[in-house]
Amino acid sequence: MKRFWRVVRFSFKWLLLLILVYQLWLVAHLLVWKWVNPAETSFMAIRLAELREKSPNIELQYEWVDYAQISTHLKRAVVAAEDDRFMQHHGFDWRGIEQALQKNQRRGKSVAGGSSITQQLAKNLFLSPSRSYWRKAQEAIIALMIEALWDKQRILEVYLNVVEWGNGVFGAEAAARHYYRVSAAQLGPTAAARMAVMLPNPRQYEKAMPAWVVRHASRVQARMRNSQIP
Repeated sequence: MKRFWRVVRFSFKWLLLLILVYQLWLVAHLLVWKWVNPAETSFMAIRLAELREKSPNIELQYEWVDYAQISTHLKRAVVAAEDDRFMQHHGFDWRGIEQALQKNQRRGKSVAGGSSITQQLAKNLFLSPSRSYWRKAQEAIIALMIEALWDKQRILEVYLNVVEWGNGVFGAEAAARHYYRVSAAQLGPTAAARMAVMLPNPRQYEKAMPAWVVRHASRVQARMRNSQIP
């Protein structure tokens, strides 16, 4: 029995060490990405692998553009649609989380997530679409790291450049050209609002946008002028 507990303690110490090394690996990447633009994210790698199962030579649609080259309309629309208190919170919109929980309780199922832009960015950069308590805990830790190491402009810049906007379409520039045949800088308020409301289910809405989503886009467009952005 003593030997068993020695093995357990030894294994637990190694597990803690591995977790610590992984957290340091995350911090190192975030420090580099504070100044260097990420070439690929975890979500990109996952989607590319899925697409290449059917078409081995396919490539993602992805092109990085700097913050100044992204339409202000799109920045405001995404904040209005995804995280209206983005400029006020430090990674977690507790009011939004509470509202999402209440909405889910009323519906009797999960229909709203309440994740902030920072949380979504954390998931996109390092994690996977799968749902588990471990993933949510790690997402929260990474979100805190991002808020501690980056300013709000960098967070929004990276998010708009790496978020999935369709099947194999990543980032504002690729999405603007894919859907509207213009650059991200040229997006007007209507197109920006429609792109913003796609984000919860971009692959579902890229071919056909339901009427209720179109109405939601109109509401987002009406709120955009009040959205605070860095």
